[in-house]
Amino acid sequence: MLDCAPSSFVLLTAFAKIVCEPGWKWQKREKPMANYDLFYVWSGEGEVELNGKPFPVGKGSCFLFRPGDFTSATHNPQKPLVLTYIHFDVSETVELVPDSYRRLHETVDFEHLLSRYVRLFLVKTYAAEVEAQLILKQLIIHLLREDREGPVERKASNQLTEAIHEVANFIRQNPGIAHRVEDLAQRAQLSPRYFSIKFKEIIGTSVQTYMIRTRIERAQHLLMHAGMNVTEVADALGYRDIFFFSRQFKQYTGKSPSEIR
Repeated sequence: MLDCAPSSFVLLTAFAKIVCEPGWKWQKREKPMANYDLFYVWSGEGEVELNGKPFPVGKGSCFLFRPGDFTSATHNPQKPLVLTYIHFDVSETVELVPDSYRRLHETVDFEHLLSRYVRLFLVKTYAAEVEAQLILKQLIIHLLREDREGPVERKASNQLTEAIHEVANFIRQNPGIAHRVEDLAQRAQLSPRYFSIKFKEIIGTSVQTYMIRTRIERAQHLLMHAGMNVTEVADALGYRDIFFFSRQFKQYTGKSPSEIR
């Protein structure tokens, strides 16, 4: 689904966000699913059976049922399920499909997209179908990313992850500053050693490599689009030695600064 264009998502009329009645249950299907169904639990307690396998569900439980699946569900009447379901098809050949089930822990962005999708059709919003296709593609990307994301970032606390990303963004916004790890760690309110370890785990590269790569990427942009010569770019990005700048630039890009310009 990752390679499918948003326009290939065929929106079906079966979609809603609902609070299930105390006596609600999803009867076991006699016929398999005929299309895809994105099924998300906002709150409550229950059990979903997918192709004979039971899954206890609660807040953050998310299924992507596929054509051919057999499904059924029940819930605790004292803690009724609140859920969103979105039925759809795909007109293109599908290769990369999200896993059938996962439990989302970071739910804010995903729930915002779900709510937006449903609200689009409550009134006759201009270009609702086009926007809904884009949102559906975003939802699929979110699931694929969740399914394939390494365990490190999911285990890191929300606050820690946000702090590391904020520092990474600060580095990218200020490539000309000679950042010290100690200062960056203080910005994240962490010890330098712990900051360096978590930065590499979450961002995927060391602090030093990230700083150099960010500086070289900015240098490429300035050389190509800002009308600056090699000396001006090196000076703007804090390099005191133009030969060291040229050597580092070629190491990361495979070309000298003058070739890029």
